[in-house]
Amino acid sequence: MNQSTKTHQQATKTHQQSTKTQQQATKAQQQTRILVQAAAAACEDKKGLDTRILELDPIDSGLSDFFLVTSASNDRQAVAIADEIEIRLKREFGAYANSVEGRRKGDWILLDYVDFVVHVFLAERRAFYDIERLRKSARPLSPAEFDAELKAALAEKTRAVRKKASDKPKAAPAKVAAAVKPKKAVKKAAPKKSAAKKSTANKAPAKRGSAKK
Repeated sequence: MNQSTKTHQQATKTHQQSTKTQQQATKAQQQTRILVQAAAAACEDKKGLDTRILELDPIDSGLSDFFLVTSASNDRQAVAIADEIEIRLKREFGAYANSVEGRRKGDWILLDYVDFVVHVFLAERRAFYDIERLRKSARPLSPAEFDAELKAALAEKTRAVRKKASDKPKAAPAKVAAAVKPKKAVKKAAPKKSAAKKSTANKAPAKRGSAKK
């Protein structure tokens, strides 16, 4: 193998590994979006107010990709929203919060799922901290807008998979069984000879005494 061929093979392998890594990252991000969508739905079901999703700028987002922010009218409702998010994500996806803070006071409950963070505020606390303003580079989305983007991304992924499958060369139809080989002549077994006749019956009559002289 010459050096040029070896270099080409290494480049091809590197490209394949890079493509695989990108696909894995895309899959992980879509899974994160699905979890955020489910958490937002839990907020809506528990009557959370002004629920917003912040898609964070990768440059200053740290370890998280999204913030989910919602408001509650009182601390009891805030705890109920946080509980519903935890229960739903655990039951439907097997996802657990890495840490939960503020549940005892209930004025600002934070659920950290690493790739996204949920903030459940009392209305006055939310206005005081104003996370949306602090994250100016983030892209704010309503749950409906976020849901539409997720559906579009999943539909695009489905189309790409189908196109990839249709582009694959079809396998040649299996050949019909090979030409039938001529049958070998079957040797017929020779018929068994009948049992030997009794010697007494088959023997010629004994010759009479020798001729007279």
